[in-house]
Amino acid sequence: MSVIQQMFQYYKVQFDASRESDIERGEVSATTVVMAAALVALAITVGGIITARVRDKANSLNLG
Repeated sequence: MSVIQQMFQYYKVQFDASRESDIERGEVSATTVVMAAALVALAITVGGIITARVRDKANSLNLG
């Protein structure tokens, strides 16, 4: 196999790998959507808990 044939074979393999990577990159799976939704729900829950605790603590302060 000549050097030029090896170079063409190398670039073809690289091009095919790049093309496959581009196809996979734009894809969003159902697992990704479910995980994102779970993280958003968790963040909202934690925010609610923190807000409630801060509000309870603020209401228990004796300012008078």
